[in-house]
Amino acid sequence: MPAAAAAVAAPPYDVLNTEEARQRAAGKPDTFLHISKPEIDLPAGTDPYAAAVYAKGAENLKRLVDNNILTRDAAAHYYIYRLRMGEHVQTGFVAAASIAAYDINRVRKHEFTFPTKEDDRVRQIEALNAQTGPVLLAYKAQPDVQAILDRVTKTPPLYDVTADDGIVHTIWRMDDPTAIARLTALIDAMDALYICDGHHRSAAASRVAAARRGKAKNDSAEFFLSVAFPHDQMRIFDYNRVVRDLNGLSAQEFLAKVKERFDLTPASGQVKPEKPARFGMYLAGHWYQLDIHAGQVPQADPVARLDVSLLQDNLIRPILGISDPRRDKRIDFVGGIRGLGELEKRVNSGEMKVAFALHPTKLVQLMAVADADQVMPPKSTWFEPKLADGLVSHVLD
Repeated sequence: MPAAAAAVAAPPYDVLNTEEARQRAAGKPDTFLHISKPEIDLPAGTDPYAAAVYAKGAENLKRLVDNNILTRDAAAHYYIYRLRMGEHVQTGFVAAASIAAYDINRVRKHEFTFPTKEDDRVRQIEALNAQTGPVLLAYKAQPDVQAILDRVTKTPPLYDVTADDGIVHTIWRMDDPTAIARLTALIDAMDALYICDGHHRSAAASRVAAARRGKAKNDSAEFFLSVAFPHDQMRIFDYNRVVRDLNGLSAQEFLAKVKERFDLTPASGQVKPEKPARFGMYLAGHWYQLDIHAGQVPQADPVARLDVSLLQDNLIRPILGISDPRRDKRIDFVGGIRGLGELEKRVNSGEMKVAFALHPTKLVQLMAVADADQVMPPKSTWFEPKLADGLVSHVLD
């Protein structure tokens, strides 16, 4: 129900921990956090993967439907979804994306998934009989698609919600059958769409579809909830690194080893790299600019030439001894949305010894990795702004 949109809209399920979600949901009975983080309605300490949690989420979803807070479309539509974060604006479309296209890699991936996280999303979909967290997709920008979106967004929106973090979420419903058919044809002609965020949700949807194939009364499970934006409108922030120790080296020994692979220049203030292959480093209260030596950047390999790979392969692994950043507890990751001051804070507190600021990964780099059927290193991208949970869902029958 449009009037309830502001009360329902919530951050994505995976950006808040349980206690943060509990605090955000206090006094807000209709927030979607009661569905995406239903452990907040159970006793403190409840295992978030307990059967009772999924059952509570289903109960809360049913309550919002029964109270006409969430309503179901009588016919199929596209929705147009615009995100505004300060001066940044991106406009895309909401669609039920094809599981078949996902399974044959027309909807392309760039990350490994964890079985436990996949299992969690499978159980959530099955309990709710719905997909409630959109997968964020990108497509190569097309003028014909943009022209359709532009026409729709000249009409009054269905929802216009400013979230607690100041991000504006505006949604229009596309009702014109001719425009719907034209957009469908343009999407079907795309050679690929790219998962930006939501690898576990899409993998779980594929598993649910496979399990239901031949048993369901219709094919609604053969699609997954998605929002797709043109690649040239999407915004990726840097994803920075902090490390707890210098692998047994003194600061001077560490700097000497860094100079073997990088040009190291002391800086008078924070270093926010303005180009690829350049890094900022914060150590012992001082910032340094690091430029990787010429010839150290492999041009043929779309993964090895990423800045996250260059730092990992030339410094974090050989000097700091961290071979598996996905699992090593000595390294942590800080989204660029927090600013370089957060890196200073983590080091100055004594929690961490050294911090690294990176140039943001570009979406064309992500697409090149996915096109090569390769996998991005861990924590390569931080997309902002993020989609809201609760404004759109996909019900399975």
